[in-house]
Amino acid sequence: MPVITLHRDRFCRLLGREMSIEELEEWLPWIALDIEDVGPDYIKVEYNPNRVDFSSPVGIARALKGLLGLEVGLPKYEAPLGPVEVIVQPGVERVRPYVVGAVVRGLELGEQELQELIEMQEDLHWGIGRDRRKAAIGLHDLSAVKTPIYYAAFRPDEKSFVPLDAEEEMTLGEVLEKHEKGRVYGHLVSFSDVYPVVMDAEGRVMSFPPVINSELTRVSTETKDLFIDITGPDLRAIRAALRVLTTALADMGGRVEAVRVRYPDGTVLTTPDLRPREAVLRVKDANKLIGLQLSEQEVVECLRRCRLDAEPIGPGLLKVLVPPYRTDIMHEVDLVEEVAIGYGYFRLEPRRPPSPRSGQPHPAVELADRVRLIMVGMGFTEVMNFILTNERVHYELMRLPPGRPVKLANPVSAEYSMLRELLLPGLMANLAVNVRERYPQKLFEVGDVVLRAEEVETRTRRELHLAAVIAHSRAGYAEVKGCLDALMKALGVRDWSVRAAEHPSFLPGRVAEILVAGRSVGVVGEVHPEVLVNFGLENPVAALELGLRPLMRTGNKGM
Repeated sequence: MPVITLHRDRFCRLLGREMSIEELEEWLPWIALDIEDVGPDYIKVEYNPNRVDFSSPVGIARALKGLLGLEVGLPKYEAPLGPVEVIVQPGVERVRPYVVGAVVRGLELGEQELQELIEMQEDLHWGIGRDRRKAAIGLHDLSAVKTPIYYAAFRPDEKSFVPLDAEEEMTLGEVLEKHEKGRVYGHLVSFSDVYPVVMDAEGRVMSFPPVINSELTRVSTETKDLFIDITGPDLRAIRAALRVLTTALADMGGRVEAVRVRYPDGTVLTTPDLRPREAVLRVKDANKLIGLQLSEQEVVECLRRCRLDAEPIGPGLLKVLVPPYRTDIMHEVDLVEEVAIGYGYFRLEPRRPPSPRSGQPHPAVELADRVRLIMVGMGFTEVMNFILTNERVHYELMRLPPGRPVKLANPVSAEYSMLRELLLPGLMANLAVNVRERYPQKLFEVGDVVLRAEEVETRTRRELHLAAVIAHSRAGYAEVKGCLDALMKALGVRDWSVRAAEHPSFLPGRVAEILVAGRSVGVVGEVHPEVLVNFGLENPVAALELGLRPLMRTGNKGM
């Protein structure tokens, strides 16, 4: 998680109150910050990624003021419309379709403030921007450019500029090849035949998002007026990043001006929108979740200490005003958390849960642990594979017809595109990467598989399975069946049997289904030679897979 350094003198000026390092170390955890390191004149804190407003000392001071009662209630921000416009030209939709902007005037940036601003920019790149994929921030000295500002797309050799920390002009394509940032972030735009550019009215490049800014608009301690552009494929994300950044700059003494953004289709956005959002909180639910009996007025006071505003709108109902920088508040439960923080976690008295019993393992967990112990006792080695897999390994290599798995809507990699329905394909893949290791190899896995519910298309069910493989030059049905016999005996399962069956992954005549109380729960046999070839295996493999939950319902001794 991100770490930020708070220098005591600077932080106390932002806070408007003198506090010692020891006092800061005591109070900062109560606004959900973890202490990472403490020095004679500084303190390093780690914040949760959802609290992106903590990416600067300004944001942390703003929150701590409320808890200490120095300033409570909703901070007020204004962003009157200024003269600067951003004109979006056709073509950018092919690579990075959205842009928003803002102007902040009257800044006084010393070395410390400038460093804080740059660190905040990088933290927002990570926290909201997902390493610039969803949002990339450009900070520019407004005095160096002519307005209006244009957001356009050009071919790699059509535009040249001097990137930050470079001395010579480069084309867009050369930036991706030669500049350090181009090599790191070039993959975010290199898929397209055109690249996005932010430029001024004279056609001078201000930035090549999401890669690098231009030396033309480098921000320094001499900068008084700042122009901010944020680009990305997710309009909601870039608007959220702009709200966090501009409110922090407003608290640093800047005057925020809104910018009109004109899109080719006629859409016009005015950004940033610094109006508070409205939400509703039920006082009864807040008290129930926290375990308190607070009145409406007490809940309002707690929310105000967290820099929110609230007022009653009906019996037990509060309308809550959420400041624009609080991107993390999305649900009523988030408001309940704010009530608890405003009340003070240090004031909450721990109580034992009203239960007559202590916690104990679930029967399925106990069964899984017993199965693991038995399998290890028979000489097997346990593996733990990801629950995510792909159709090729799960079906094609196993000679299985395509199924109806639960698929990921936006998989990061083709290797992980679905939830597994069987454990055995994963074990075969384990054998494939161990072909050069010593034989015999005996592996097993106890884990969950995910299946679609038959009765409702959109529901799924999770099942606990055991799978095991034995690989060596003479592995066969008799050996794996013997292991199955030993497992059932050790578990005390008596009402079980096997009967001949056919299965695409197994050798005909050398495979059987496993029955418990007359119900089919799995399969045991010798793996089909074609499956072995598909996985690049040279030795025979005997395997079994069965569901474990039916074993808990048989009523057999020991279960």
